[in-house]
Amino acid sequence: MATDSSPALRAARLAAHGFRDRTDDVVAVVERLGAIQAQDLAAAKWAVGSRMSHPTVEAVDDAIESRRIVRSWPMRGTLHLIPTRMLRPVLSITGPRVIAQAGLRHRQLELGPAEYRTARATVERELAGGASATREQLAAMWAAAGLETPGQRLYHLIWWLAQDAVLCGGPVDGRVQHFALLDEWAPAPSDAPTERDEVLGELFAAYVGGHGPATIADFAWWAGLTLADARTARAAAGELVEPFPGRDERYVRAGSTDGTAARPSGALALAGFDEYFLGYADRSAVCEPEFAELVVPGRNGVFQPLLVLDGRVVGTWARTGTAARPRVELRWFRSVPSAASARFRRPVHAWARFAGIALAEIDERVHGA
Repeated sequence: MATDSSPALRAARLAAHGFRDRTDDVVAVVERLGAIQAQDLAAAKWAVGSRMSHPTVEAVDDAIESRRIVRSWPMRGTLHLIPTRMLRPVLSITGPRVIAQAGLRHRQLELGPAEYRTARATVERELAGGASATREQLAAMWAAAGLETPGQRLYHLIWWLAQDAVLCGGPVDGRVQHFALLDEWAPAPSDAPTERDEVLGELFAAYVGGHGPATIADFAWWAGLTLADARTARAAAGELVEPFPGRDERYVRAGSTDGTAARPSGALALAGFDEYFLGYADRSAVCEPEFAELVVPGRNGVFQPLLVLDGRVVGTWARTGTAARPRVELRWFRSVPSAASARFRRPVHAWARFAGIALAEIDERVHGA
């Protein structure tokens, strides 16, 4: 029987996330996971790249420019990359919930229906015809319309309009993403699901297909849904999903465990906010609870880049050094044998190539030492 932290479970997780059978199709990576956390755009690009055979930043940017994936706030009111065909359907379910939850904060910021109408009318006028704008340009547009956006007012207006499927992430310029009108940047595709249960079922199947074995509670947390909606999603997914062998409460994509390795293997240098750790309510299957706070120091919501060895999170890593002599520091939870440490040189250098960096050195230390 597979326990919550069994090797078989971690092997199945690695396979579900796409680390066993990599692809060079960026869109397929995002579709496989259902959505990828993307508040840090550079980290989100490596979250995709680490699951590719020959990753390049240009390939990820091209996938965004192709408009088959889009960056917005569909889950938990947080930025994600998501297949374009699913953005509107998901927002139709999650948007009203997170907007209601933001009501108090909007009142504190003095954002109400009048400010919303001004903001929406302005962007619909100024961005019509395929234009896009940076955050700063949106602020200038709204200021010209008499709507000032100091502090968090700017972020919350953009976020609010995105929740209502008015704005979305548009073209990418290096590390900066512009915003565009969703209906112009990515018109609604004809194959998008429309019925609520259909949307929930497809989203659940995508989530467990790219994150499984996972529980209904994991899905509810990830999608920002109630447990009742999550149970409806499981029922609507039907035969697309099945229980993980030995764990009736954990689900995987139907047929996905055929031929899955019994033991996890591989060394991975994953992005901050990577779904392999972040995408679950219960992360103990891949990370010992005593070390979880080292991934999210002070529980401040900033997830550190991960070192994963044979399915377990064994440390974090960070870029250090200078622009002229960039370095990477591996920060272990516990001391690791030199042979295990050596396995990380290849994935770290893969990240460096992806980022366009020639590493001068790879350093190591144990957290707290």
